[in-house]
Amino acid sequence: MRDFERRNQHFDRLVNRADLRWLGQNTNHIQTHPAVREAMIKCIQDEAFHNYAPPVGLEELREMVVADLGIEGMSSLITDGAIAGLYHLCHTLCGPGDEFVTTDPTWPWPTTFARSVGVGVKQIPIYGDEYEYRLSPQRLRDIVDEKTRVIYLVDPNNPLGTCCTAEEIEEIAEIARTVGAYLIHDCTYRDFAYDHHLAAAHYPQRTITVWSFSKWLGFAGLRVGSLTAAPEIIERLTEAPPNNLGSNIVAQRGAIAGLKVKAEWLSTVLSTTRENQELILEVVDGIEGLRVPVSPSNGNFLIIECAKAGVTPEAVCSVLSQSNVMVRQGAYHTETFGDRFIKVSTSTPREWVEEFCALLPESIEAAREMTADVEFF
Repeated sequence: MRDFERRNQHFDRLVNRADLRWLGQNTNHIQTHPAVREAMIKCIQDEAFHNYAPPVGLEELREMVVADLGIEGMSSLITDGAIAGLYHLCHTLCGPGDEFVTTDPTWPWPTTFARSVGVGVKQIPIYGDEYEYRLSPQRLRDIVDEKTRVIYLVDPNNPLGTCCTAEEIEEIAEIARTVGAYLIHDCTYRDFAYDHHLAAAHYPQRTITVWSFSKWLGFAGLRVGSLTAAPEIIERLTEAPPNNLGSNIVAQRGAIAGLKVKAEWLSTVLSTTRENQELILEVVDGIEGLRVPVSPSNGNFLIIECAKAGVTPEAVCSVLSQSNVMVRQGAYHTETFGDRFIKVSTSTPREWVEEFCALLPESIEAAREMTADVEFF
């Protein structure tokens, strides 16, 4: 069986397990705000889905995205989730001979997109106490040059949960300006951060702000995101988009409703997410060999280092899966450091995290006895 078939069957099994505790993909499983649900139901009842949405997105949503980000003078393109926007950016902005610079770990798919068009990828290691699990602007400055076409910054970092300071963002933006690179500022998790700053405020000419409704609003399966940049960049991106017939109109109506109730909604999401992180921290502190190196996390997830406990991330994932708990192995994000940690999502019902915490001590013991290879994606 080919790799893509095995991978798809793996996730098909997961989505068809009604009782699965989704603690591995940073998805948001907190009950949807009634106003958001009602807006999508109305769209379906009105059968508005027979029409294509506008090619760049509903005007109301585009304006609300720019307003929410707080970067005046920019223009927004609504995409089929953030990933479709990132794919489009890599294929539009990059070409053979260019270089794409990012961190290690990072969200891995844009590096794959860049390599697919002949771009050289450079990754700056940021994992470990020696780096404080974050990107130093000086280390970025040391690696970029005239070949650097794109700097891809996931901030807050997925999977680490670190977030750039205002000073770091200003420096990173200036480094991108110095070499004339595009700065892709992937802010998928900005709404979970304690303090977040946009690079577009310092380098509006070539910064593209990537944002998603998958995590903060819980729309992972609805596929709606955005690219926000200077109008001339958006114009270029609309010349040959992967989808010129508009993104999911039901999802866009839900996104509009979500932005209207965002202040109320986020207070619930953030309190639940952060309380869940505290539960995990408490149980991890009591298990020898485990450590949460980044706390508090600026995302809706935590990484738990497990190498010193004498277990592999895959073994831990496998044991927990037998109890219908899904967490993510580090190798998904990084080949270099993936054998050191698992990642656990926390924007979920409290009882899911309580189940995970109850299972974790015995799962670590059981994982020590596992020797067979386990395949995860």
